[in-house]
Amino acid sequence: MTIGSLGYLGLRVKDPAAFGDYVTGVLGLMPGEAAGRYRLDDLAWRIAVEPGDADDLAYVGFEVAGPAELEAVRARLAESGVTVGNSDPDLAARRQVLGLVACEDPDGLPVEIFYGPTLRTEAPFASPAGVADFVTGAQGLGHIVLSTRDMAAARRFYQDLLGFQLSDIIHMGPPNRGFDMEFFHCNPRHHTLALMPIPLPKRLHHFMVQVPTLDAVGFALERATAAGVTITASLGRHTNDQMVSFYSRTPAGFEVEFGQGAIEVDDATWRVGRHDKPSSWGHKRPAH
Repeated sequence: MTIGSLGYLGLRVKDPAAFGDYVTGVLGLMPGEAAGRYRLDDLAWRIAVEPGDADDLAYVGFEVAGPAELEAVRARLAESGVTVGNSDPDLAARRQVLGLVACEDPDGLPVEIFYGPTLRTEAPFASPAGVADFVTGAQGLGHIVLSTRDMAAARRFYQDLLGFQLSDIIHMGPPNRGFDMEFFHCNPRHHTLALMPIPLPKRLHHFMVQVPTLDAVGFALERATAAGVTITASLGRHTNDQMVSFYSRTPAGFEVEFGQGAIEVDDATWRVGRHDKPSSWGHKRPAH
């Protein structure tokens, strides 16, 4: 596989201050050295929050191991007819990486492939909400769930060109209706990317951050409740990755999953499977 992990997210939101309060006070992220940037670990930043009307994902960054891997991805994309921007030193400097190339996925989302993120090991991660740490490292930031208007085109881009591999499928809805969600991995994390073949008001349905313990999930749920944040799915366990998590609505309208305990993928033994329900228990949505 070429892509190593989900490196960073850029979000464009109408109320950056409220979003900042949410990611620090509820999720427990640490403010970075630059305004609007937030840390989960030793990287200088993982999430950038910028002002804008979209209230949605503005760009996504996927990390590769080094310059040779970056060139391999660039060449594969270009050979397949994807317009790829040359490595922009100004953009790389803004992203605090050694090198990157930029393109768009079939639905128009800016996708950046990079290597060499800036590390801040001299200033260890310290959550203002008391979160000890997040599960990142080789597994990256977490995962994102995107809507797509053309599943075949999205699958070709992310699977065939970027190297993601199918983990499993969940059928959402009744047996003869609904749709199939597809889950893809690029490292031991069960899925770094999931695709929903339905149009949604926002491209980003949710992103996920993972913590090592159930208590850390419980404390986050307590913080969210105390802050008056809308819980969009109660505590529950997913069928496919078996993560125990809850979902809350961000000030921008999309959701965040906060969880722990997901199983990991070993490509030597992993079998693609199908599920008919997203959750074994819990994850109840509020009544409308």
